[in-house]
Amino acid sequence: MAQKKKEGALTAAEKRIVKGLLAQNWRNQDIQARVNEGRNGTVNGARISAVKTDTQQEAATPGEVEYWLKWKKAIDPQTGLNRYDHEHLIRAREATILAVQVFNSAGLKFKTEVFCMLANVAWTYLIHEHYTRQAVNIVKPDGKTMALSELCSRNDFPTSEGIKQNLRALKILRDEVEHKLLGKADIKWIGIFQACCLNFNKTICELFGEHLSLAAELSFALHFAKMNLEQASKLNQYELPGHIDAIDANVREGMTPDQINSIEFQFRVIYTLDAASKSHAHFQFVNPESQAGKEIHNVLAKKVAADELFPHKPSVVVSLVAAQAGVPFTSNDHIKAWKLFKVRPKNGAGQPGNTDKRYCIYHPAHKDYTYSDEWVARLLEETNDTDRLAAVRATKL
Repeated sequence: MAQKKKEGALTAAEKRIVKGLLAQNWRNQDIQARVNEGRNGTVNGARISAVKTDTQQEAATPGEVEYWLKWKKAIDPQTGLNRYDHEHLIRAREATILAVQVFNSAGLKFKTEVFCMLANVAWTYLIHEHYTRQAVNIVKPDGKTMALSELCSRNDFPTSEGIKQNLRALKILRDEVEHKLLGKADIKWIGIFQACCLNFNKTICELFGEHLSLAAELSFALHFAKMNLEQASKLNQYELPGHIDAIDANVREGMTPDQINSIEFQFRVIYTLDAASKSHAHFQFVNPESQAGKEIHNVLAKKVAADELFPHKPSVVVSLVAAQAGVPFTSNDHIKAWKLFKVRPKNGAGQPGNTDKRYCIYHPAHKDYTYSDEWVARLLEETNDTDRLAAVRATKL
């Protein structure tokens, strides 16, 4: 259907429909209510009356009116998607939901294989919709649409490099499904699968709007599959078949350590034991040595963020780097560095605790930040390279 030209005004196509509904003895208020369904800008009754009194206005045919009524009923009130107009996005969302449901199903063993196939389909539909809206021809001379791997090679592919690396890994795993059994490796690539889910939700929201988020449908993500600590430790001790390790090496081939550690390539999580009142805590942690603690599920790793891990105040960081780098390093350089590498939020941020926990931690009690030895080491690496140091100093304060 044609889209409205401006908020609150009927399009030419809608005027024809209104005239057609009037010819079928629809009441003005009923027409107004139906027209406004799924519309961003609503029309008032005067718009309907104006069409009614316009003797020159052409009416839609009964067939056109019938189709329009079906089209209106096909709008999802939650997402605004219409099965006649948004097949790519509807199928992309459903394929992702189905992939996660299959993977999290306790009764199914065909997890890795099905997830890779469905995730590839979901991303293909999503990116096809993006390029279609950009008026990019995605149909090849043989009549087939471009594959996801072909689209990923485009310079204007609408995601970060980390997400592209994740999709490349999924393609490798999907291609291996035809030739090898991968079931024993479900847990080995769970970080890649989890990142795929988060990347998909992030991308569909960025490209088409927050109202298409899957957060409500997929509120429990892949890494919450239930197992106790003893089970998890035993699984990590299993020796996987050689062909699984070979595939894993292929997945990571040519990638740098930073790319492999990117959260967009594979998701990792650390649970911290933070003090909080029970009324505000989303998760309650207990002593792992207690009887209850031994049966806790859904914990992959635990680490207490203590002052010993982040002992350096900003002035100390500057002094250490300046003393060891052999080049001047000032407080301004330090500020530019943590801004460039997104180590901590800017002053006055609404969530000051959103730091990169490898390098920095926020102290609510005295409202400041301290830094780790790893951050000092990172800064020394940057200062030892002329180009990288120049990039730090070029960052705007």
